[in-house]
Amino acid sequence: MSLKGKKFVLGITGSIAAYKACTLIRGLIKAGAEVQVVITPAGKEFITPITLSALTSKPVISDFFAQRDGTWHSHVALGLWADAMIIAPATASTIGKMAHGVADNMLITTYLSMKAPVFVAPAMDLDMYAHPSTQQNLDTLRAYGNHIIEPGEGFLASHLVGKGRMEEPENILLAIEKFFSNEEKSFSPLGGKKVLITAGPTYEKIDPVRFIGNYSSGKMGYALAEECAKRGAEVILVSGPVQMECKHPNIRRIDVESADEMYRAAMEHYPTCDAGILCAAVADFTPEVQADQKIKREGDDLILRLKPTQDIAAALGKTKREGQALVGFALETTDELAHAQGKLARKNFDFIVLNSLNDQGAGFRHDTNKITIVTATDVKEFPLKPKCEVAADIVEELSNIMK
Repeated sequence: MSLKGKKFVLGITGSIAAYKACTLIRGLIKAGAEVQVVITPAGKEFITPITLSALTSKPVISDFFAQRDGTWHSHVALGLWADAMIIAPATASTIGKMAHGVADNMLITTYLSMKAPVFVAPAMDLDMYAHPSTQQNLDTLRAYGNHIIEPGEGFLASHLVGKGRMEEPENILLAIEKFFSNEEKSFSPLGGKKVLITAGPTYEKIDPVRFIGNYSSGKMGYALAEECAKRGAEVILVSGPVQMECKHPNIRRIDVESADEMYRAAMEHYPTCDAGILCAAVADFTPEVQADQKIKREGDDLILRLKPTQDIAAALGKTKREGQALVGFALETTDELAHAQGKLARKNFDFIVLNSLNDQGAGFRHDTNKITIVTATDVKEFPLKPKCEVAADIVEELSNIMK
């Protein structure tokens, strides 16, 4: 799973396991997260702040005031900024301070101000770990709602690591990814749902080197796929030929080229899906005959006979069962609203997303879009926005009808 856009405060304490924090930082950043390190004075005896700063591209916070200019480090601001706090390694001393509110360093004050979930990876020898006072402190932290990550909890081959020893960074990362994945599924109407999305153009071959196509970049469809996946959905993305990549692991991409290939993929997968979003710019016509060899220039005219392609939206609309949702797109140049409303009814859409090529910054190739969401009873207009934000508006509308 991707942690793209997530913000983490990583607390490091005075343990020999502090060196493992480097691996954890790399894993978090590779997953798309932003990391701010807060380290105790004892922690700096085991790993240097310059190493950590080089990995995170952020100054490491240790003291309440910056040494150079006296700038105040706000633990309250960090508590509001973060999506989660990870304390790894967490020594017996730090765990005790956390349990009893002993706010004598920047790490503990940040912990006490934290509004987000807190993950704790204990690190100490077995006798210290097994001592009743340590176990009582860990129970107190659990009672406060903290997530204690200990070896033997089944993330990977954790049974090979002894109790008290800090869990391996890759397993800490798995625990955090699992938490955020379950959180998305729990709070989003799309959690655990399956969504089909079509994106990009189609290319209709004339001969081996020429085709009929359009200017679609796929940016809108891919933004929709990422947004649905971020909200816990399993996404099947049927993509025409574009220069785009999927980021979220919950997206399964199926590459197609022609309208016929997209039709067959959509018809195969939509019956098993809870919703479909038809964002692709599908060709309405394809050549009646595709030449096997490159067509040579002979004479002044070349006449191409075109035939209609399969209407993907109409076909899916006919197969839509009760409980399924279907969302369409309409790119118009004249009488935009009337055409969108007509298409909404004909194709059996739950709602349709209207784009107008008359709006500057909207439509093909742009990083922005301006849309109107049209339902059978309502018309909602939105201002020009980045396509990632437009995707959030569209998916929010879909979520509302799937609650």
